[in-house]
Amino acid sequence: MGEKEAKISVVVPVYNVEDYVEKCMASLAAQTYPNMEVIVVDDASTDGGGPICEAWAARDRRFQVLHLPENQGLSAARNEGVRRAAGDYVAFVDSDDYVEPGLLETLYRALEETRADISVCGDEGLGLKPGPARVLTPAETARCLAERSPFLWTAWGKLFPAELARRIPFDRSALCCEDLLFFYQALKRAGRIAYVPAPLYHYVFREGSLIHHGVTEKRCTVLSVLDRICEDAAIAFPEAELCFRQVALDAAARLAMQALEDGADGSARDYLRRFQEYTRRHFGWQAWGLCPDGKSRAAELALWAGTPVFRAMAALYRQIKRVRKSGTE
Repeated sequence: MGEKEAKISVVVPVYNVEDYVEKCMASLAAQTYPNMEVIVVDDASTDGGGPICEAWAARDRRFQVLHLPENQGLSAARNEGVRRAAGDYVAFVDSDDYVEPGLLETLYRALEETRADISVCGDEGLGLKPGPARVLTPAETARCLAERSPFLWTAWGKLFPAELARRIPFDRSALCCEDLLFFYQALKRAGRIAYVPAPLYHYVFREGSLIHHGVTEKRCTVLSVLDRICEDAAIAFPEAELCFRQVALDAAARLAMQALEDGADGSARDYLRRFQEYTRRHFGWQAWGLCPDGKSRAAELALWAGTPVFRAMAALYRQIKRVRKSGTE
């Protein structure tokens, strides 16, 4: 692979991940793909993460660090990185994760060999079952999202043409699951998606991250994002509409289960009513039938039936879980 290979820009937003960012930077420095740049966007971190990134830029000319004057959020940081990107392609890496040395080379080769528009690799850390290497249509990719296998809608673990990334900036009003809206817009404009099952991206579970922080209004914005997607898909992408309705059903059921686990009965009651209404708006037997596993299917159906049914199902599940746990002790 020579210097004439296409240039890849890796955009890394950083915000208060001092304990993780060194490993992330080291994994990017170890990439086997020679023609790359790493654009680190420090979103006004208040810990020592910024200086760590500056140290990498000082010793590796492929790295550059941009410091935002005030915290603007993940979407704004990524958009600034894409604006500064000089590459032909763009990859996104979250600063609390790390990647294998062959990530960029493998994703780029997949594009070259299949003439696809977007390439996707496998990941480690989310418990997804890998599938065979293949080239997918956008509608087939949407079905993968609905069935949650072999990959999800994350922006990371994928390689996009830089021109495409510039045309569909991350929506700053989408406070949760901005990746989903970005990937949906990318699918509408793509012809072929190449999937490589190798687990080249390592997702790191972090207690302080938004998705592990309980049910909040910020997390609930995923529902309005999915409303927008389902409404748009019905007209612009009809072959994928049912897939996105299944994603909506799954999101509501997962939030509902977590609302019960959070404990506060008053807020849980209000959230459950809201999630029930949302589920009934998107429910359909064909969309429900795309659900990949029995537990999730039962949760979606119970929430559609009503909050008392959902509470009973959740209580039964917790009892089964306790019995299984006691049996292994």
